[in-house]
Amino acid sequence: MTRPVTIALDAMGGDHGPSVVIPGAALMLERRPDARFVIFGDEKQVLPLIDQHPKLKAVTTFHHTEVSVKMDDKPSQALRYGRYKSSMWRAIDATKTGEAHVTVSAGNTGALMAMSKFCLKSMPQVDRPALAGLWPTARGESIVLDLGATIGADARHLVDLAVMGAAMARVVLDLDRPTVGLLNVGVEEIKGVEAVKEAGRILRESNLPHLAYHGFVEGDDLGKGTVDVVVTEGFTGNIALKTAEGTAKQIAEYLRAAMGRSLMSKIGYVFARGAFAALKDKLDPRKSNGGVFLGLEGIVVKSHGGTDAIGFASAAELGYEMAREDLMAKVREMVAASTRPELTVAQPAETE
Repeated sequence: MTRPVTIALDAMGGDHGPSVVIPGAALMLERRPDARFVIFGDEKQVLPLIDQHPKLKAVTTFHHTEVSVKMDDKPSQALRYGRYKSSMWRAIDATKTGEAHVTVSAGNTGALMAMSKFCLKSMPQVDRPALAGLWPTARGESIVLDLGATIGADARHLVDLAVMGAAMARVVLDLDRPTVGLLNVGVEEIKGVEAVKEAGRILRESNLPHLAYHGFVEGDDLGKGTVDVVVTEGFTGNIALKTAEGTAKQIAEYLRAAMGRSLMSKIGYVFARGAFAALKDKLDPRKSNGGVFLGLEGIVVKSHGGTDAIGFASAAELGYEMAREDLMAKVREMVAASTRPELTVAQPAETE
């Protein structure tokens, strides 16, 4: 995409609403000056903040909305009172109508998925959308999905996740044939639940052109970066995500306490503060903020609800990259190229 990328923002989404979304958009604009914005929200809260950022104001179209989706709303509630008129819905609809190329929201995840599915619809041949995100690793970054959009999965859905995750890796990681692994309780083919083993068989035998199936991976492979794309269902993926975030915070607290424990520790910190700054930057979850809903007829990015302006800028920039590199075209190409074989469980061999 050579023309400017237009991003639709739900200004009212997240724990902090416009006070984070608008400064985040302004920060992202500094990195991507060709970006344009369509912002939806309460004019009394949003417009004064936009006025504080003249560069952002110059490239923004604003639409007033009186309804916003609350963080604790059930998806059914959000659809009932927020359809067609909430800031979240209007931002999604802007991508549907072509006013924007991508939607970014820090709002209620369940409501965002429900509205996105209702408004944009799922892509043909994709049964259920997924939430995919960037995962920092020892060798760079990987794509992990599903991070919580859909609980439970059969073999067909896991294969869909592998195809869509590889498409995202081609865009974000600039790889022609990303390696893909299925998260499992062991690397041996006999281990795991039947859906995971069957998905592994299909991926192994299909030899899909745009991904290289690695096999099963375990939990510690997430941090190692063993594969470019890690596939699992939403229940397990969300637990893995929250565990990793909590572990990063725990390590940071341990280091902070250790550095202040004694005079020698404080002196040692002075000499090693460059290394500690690099570690802090690596562990900063704001740098990897933003998950992409894959499998929809449009690009929607979910920012963490409790993030700050730096984190929201990262999510907006991820959306920018997805649109600029035409993620939708790559997903369609890879889904079309996959043979999608019938999911038949191999019958045991006859014995005499």
